Amino acid sequence: MGKIFITGIGPGSREHMSIRACEVIENSDIIVGYTTYIKILEKSFKLKDVFVSGMRKETDRCREALNLALSGKTVALVSSGDSGIYGMAGLMLQIVEENGSDIEVEVIPGITSSSASAALLGAPIMHDYASISLSDLLTEHDLINRRIEAAASADFVICIYNPKSRTRVAGLAEARDIILKHRSGSTPVGIVKDAMRDGESAVITDLDNMLNHEIDMTTTIIVGNSETFVSRGKMITPRGYGL
Repeated sequence: MGKIFITGIGPGSREHMSIRACEVIENSDIIVGYTTYIKILEKSFKLKDVFVSGMRKETDRCREALNLALSGKTVALVSSGDSGIYGMAGLMLQIVEENGSDIEVEVIPGITSSSASAALLGAPIMHDYASISLSDLLTEHDLINRRIEAAASADFVICIYNPKSRTRVAGLAEARDIILKHRSGSTPVGIVKDAMRDGESAVITDLDNMLNHEIDMTTTIIVGNSETFVSRGKMITPRGYGL
């Protein structure tokens, strides 16, 4: 039998990947991934063989990865960011379980968008935070809003993934209005697009004005808690260390 490495590639460039992830990419017989991720990897690696598929084909990719591993291949199933955070790890492990396979699986962590974005903004997630995706493809809209409400009322810093797409535009404004029930309009908000990739941008604004900025699916938004402040262009959430 072969082996499956569920590999987080972070933003995708070699410099932002772990040594272990780079070793797996270089030494695997075949790389399985979403078209965009494979194109990103090809900028830094000479890939031996690839299996590529498009959006919403996650299950197909995982089944192909399992079949390849069962045939004796060493397979790297790649996800951007961390494979265990809105990535492929859970689905791949479920499919292995469903098939009753004893194939060896190893999960390789990567830099997720919230930590990459936080680094560009300063230190906004120094205290407790919640990560919530606004995509309603796999999660009901009402459940997303309940989670936003719970995180806002508990004063978590909130990291928002997948805030807006071409067809899904109203959810972000709705989420912002929910948060405003529990936070001041002057609460700092960081908006990061394409974190640690070509064309990255990062701005710090506030809840009242966040919707005035360009936001899409490659954007991560970090909403501060009641103690978050901005100093010298950096967003900071204190943890309570004595000064």
